[in-house]
Amino acid sequence: MLTKIIVLALYVSVLFIIGIMASRRIKSMSDFYVGGKNMGFWAVAFSARATGESGWLLIGLTGMGALAGYSGYWVVLGELLGVFISWFFMAKLFKRKSDAYGSITIPDYLQSHFKSNTHTLRILSASVLSIFVIIYVSSQIDATGIAFESLLNINYYTGALIGFFIVLIYIFIGGFVAAVWSDLFQGLLMFLGLVLLPIVVWFSMDHGQSITAGLQAIDPALTDIWGGNDDGWMNLFTILGFSMIGLGFLGSPQVYVRFMSIKNENEINKGRWVAIIFTLLTDAAAVTIGILARVLFTESGQDPEAVFGVGATDVLSVMTENFLPLIVVAIYVAIVLSAIMSTIDSLLIIASSAITRDFYQKILRPDLKDHELTKISRIVTIIMAVIALGIAMVIAIVSPERQVFWVIIFGWSGIAATFCPVIILTLFWKGFTEKGAIASMISGFLSVILFKFVFQNLESVGEYFVALDVLAPSFLIAMIFGWIFSKMDPSKVQEDEK
Repeated sequence: MLTKIIVLALYVSVLFIIGIMASRRIKSMSDFYVGGKNMGFWAVAFSARATGESGWLLIGLTGMGALAGYSGYWVVLGELLGVFISWFFMAKLFKRKSDAYGSITIPDYLQSHFKSNTHTLRILSASVLSIFVIIYVSSQIDATGIAFESLLNINYYTGALIGFFIVLIYIFIGGFVAAVWSDLFQGLLMFLGLVLLPIVVWFSMDHGQSITAGLQAIDPALTDIWGGNDDGWMNLFTILGFSMIGLGFLGSPQVYVRFMSIKNENEINKGRWVAIIFTLLTDAAAVTIGILARVLFTESGQDPEAVFGVGATDVLSVMTENFLPLIVVAIYVAIVLSAIMSTIDSLLIIASSAITRDFYQKILRPDLKDHELTKISRIVTIIMAVIALGIAMVIAIVSPERQVFWVIIFGWSGIAATFCPVIILTLFWKGFTEKGAIASMISGFLSVILFKFVFQNLESVGEYFVALDVLAPSFLIAMIFGWIFSKMDPSKVQEDEK
């Protein structure tokens, strides 16, 4: 335990040093929220991937690998496609447009893109962003508590509070720059930790020759890439649910604000290969760790959650404790926290920008200059963080049997379904109108809630929607509503006639 605490203290010290160094670059609101748009490709690529992956990569996806077997690799394919499309086809165009508009937040970008004379779109986008970001942050704080409990045997609530205060302090000091620089450091830890662990375990298993045979002996369905269910429709919905998680990379604000922050388009050309390789290796390694754990520590007919905890969230803890020396296990504690905190910091800054920039400055106090709002930005960050902490504590008390994978995905899906279709349509369809954007955002937002709390509880088909999850259908509905309402928008017709 002492070794783990010492390594954790060193890790936290690095984060605080990064925060102090970053604080020297904070001169304005643009610096606090987008690093003055002067970030390099290494930092942006690692930050975008670390932020996009979050605690679910080490806690959720490793557990999913143990529960689903080979079909878990559909998540890897979906994420890889999402990252590829985002970096290769959307990032440069978004960077070009956001720079032309002088945007430092996503609501800024949308307001400028549609040349809106009202605050409707800004209020809507900032409101939805604040709501789902707080939910997402709360799920990450929840994952922090689980990580401390699983890896350090520290009480869940104590662990959640420790992680909460660590990330809040260095963000408060250094803002976006601290978040990106710390994400680079934390992303490197995540990458090395995830890639090396299955290699070590694989060699200890006679080069992995018994993996498929081991899974077959436990449950033949685990070796079926199509899901292994007798119901073909259930297999289809499961595969779609796994693979469509990658849709969230096609415009989520916490990822795309990093494209705003990068120096220029040439940096995007370099950074996209870093992002692709990071995604492929880390996601595949996470699923593989779960599969290896299932082979090594469970038997036929045994409930994996009885061994690895609810949602198999203890997979990484079990694997490191059994295959690595104590000092390396301690480093993995820092790696898990890196995955979680790299997302919490980015999300808190996004939520803070929605309140400070898009509500307070642009609507209530347009006379205030950017440099006057830096202090307010820090205060708002603290308030949003405390709200998220409160929600996390309530979730832990009310739903002790929750699965962290799906709680995190719900927050991720809410942000993605609300913003990704809108970002895609603004980049690739000239006929997209402000009313279409509003309809798309509202329908995406409501669909996530509808599919989660209504369709998934239907008696006859609910299990299919559970397998499909909420992102894919909500994303599709938002795209359709955006198209329909843009076509019906009379202002577009009048514009075309000019």
